Amino acid sequence: MPILTADYSVLNHEEMAASIGLKAKHIPMLVGSFLEESAPLLESLEGSINNKDYAEIKAGAHSIKGSAGNLRFTEIYEMAKEMEFAGTDQKEDFDFAGYLDAIKKAVSTISI
Repeated sequence: MPILTADYSVLNHEEMAASIGLKAKHIPMLVGSFLEESAPLLESLEGSINNKDYAEIKAGAHSIKGSAGNLRFTEIYEMAKEMEFAGTDQKEDFDFAGYLDAIKKAVSTISI
């Protein structure tokens, strides 16, 4: 089941920076890049889900997972990981659309 309560509306730049080994001044740029790059990835992922293109679902989810993991967006990371594994296994009964919606909602809470 997707994580429906992921909320990143309050980001502590100091904590994020410390957890990834950077200075806090770099966090807004990295978060901005994540937001910029995730939009087309999520759109592409939606198309892959609609077309039941499991290889592309796996690839798109993997990209989102990596970026989210690097920034410690744990809930997004976990949901993308589940999607990636389900894509790998070509699980027809997996709720890809539900996970995608939950990831989109979580990303929409992120502010720089």
